[in-house]
Amino acid sequence: MFNGEDLTIEFAVIVNGKSVDCAVSAEALEDHFGACSARADDLLHAFEHGRSHIEALTKRYLAMGLAGPVLLRSGHFRWVKESLSRRP
Repeated sequence: MFNGEDLTIEFAVIVNGKSVDCAVSAEALEDHFGACSARADDLLHAFEHGRSHIEALTKRYLAMGLAGPVLLRSGHFRWVKESLSRRP
């Protein structure tokens, strides 16, 4: 769901049988998932395109002991890319 006040797409993930409220920023969707603008339709399209990756990263953060809610920003996705590129 588009949140125009925060310019995020809100979604929920199920972890250990519980629903956790989450969101991903417009900036992250533009930087990493090809959103052309911060308009709702562009963000929703980018979110659906990258949904599996976004949800996987969300679950990764929750597995670190965060209770939620989770707000993913562009730097979170950049961190994952950088950490993967450093692996031998």
